[in-house]
Amino acid sequence: MSEADLLALLRELDDPGWLEWPQDYDRGESAARLGTLVARLEGAFATRCTVEPDTQDSSEYGRVTVPGEATVCGTRIVVCVSKFGSLALICADNPGAFLGIDEAQAEGELAGADLAKVDRALTELGYVVVPEELLEIDYDGPSRLPSYVQRPSWWNRFFGYL
Repeated sequence: MSEADLLALLRELDDPGWLEWPQDYDRGESAARLGTLVARLEGAFATRCTVEPDTQDSSEYGRVTVPGEATVCGTRIVVCVSKFGSLALICADNPGAFLGIDEAQAEGELAGADLAKVDRALTELGYVVVPEELLEIDYDGPSRLPSYVQRPSWWNRFFGYL
């Protein structure tokens, strides 16, 4: 999807009446899909991945971490999954550690082959991968985000604590 299409999707998913999860949210379906994602990543990287499911008080459902020992560059890969619209985020090391996947690759922290494995697993499961750079854009949607969020971004809206 283009950046414009992804921004349109974020705006479409942004319902001010439902901050932490969408109206049609199915926790069981999210758990099953995350479990399948974990299994696929473990198979693709031939290692055990850590998983943090069912994040409380957040619009993020959970995270899967591929350990650095299993990646080409030795940097762990963190995949964040939102409770909204099957949105997913791929990060080298941790969200915010780099200005995005491109910077991580340019600095030699993420190999294209590893990124392709993660992207393929997410795409096959119907996730929409949103670049971290796009999620860092200032939030301008209709929802009232918590006052403790200093500079709200789209990341806060769809992956942050609310």
